[in-house]
Amino acid sequence: MADQTGMIAARPLPQPDEWSKGFWDACNAGRLEMQRCKSCKRFRFYPRPLCPRCHSLDWEYAPVSGRGTIYSWVVVYPPVMPAFQDRVPLAVVLVELDEDPELRLVGNLVECPLERIEFGMPVAVTFEKVAEDVTLPQWRPR
Repeated sequence: MADQTGMIAARPLPQPDEWSKGFWDACNAGRLEMQRCKSCKRFRFYPRPLCPRCHSLDWEYAPVSGRGTIYSWVVVYPPVMPAFQDRVPLAVVLVELDEDPELRLVGNLVECPLERIEFGMPVAVTFEKVAEDVTLPQWRPR
C-alpha cells in the first residue's frame, strides 16, 4: 500500500506460487523445508519446477537443519521504505546452509550486535510472524 508520497508504506510480503508454497507453508509451521529433487536428491533454492543439475521435474519438500554460516552480509541504514524505518540499522545476511554449500538463503540477522557479525559466523534459523499467513525465516547466532 502506497502512502501520499507514492512510497510503499506496508512491509512487502512474499507471494507464494505453486513451487514455493511448500517452503512458505513450512515456515508458517515453524519449520525450514527446502525443495529437493527426487532424482538426484539435491536441495535447491529458489523453488522451481526443473532441477538445475539433472533436469528432472520430480521434486518434493524435505526438512533441513536450519543451521548454516554467514556467507555475506550488508547493514542497511536510512533512508529506507517507511515500513522499515523502525528496524534500521538492519543486518541482512546470506546464509550458506549446512546441507549444501550451494544452498543459500537471505534473511535478517537478529539477536546480534552489528559489530559482532563476521564471515563464517554460525547461525540458526528463527521465525518471525509478520502477517496472519506469513512467517519469514530469519537468523540468529548459535
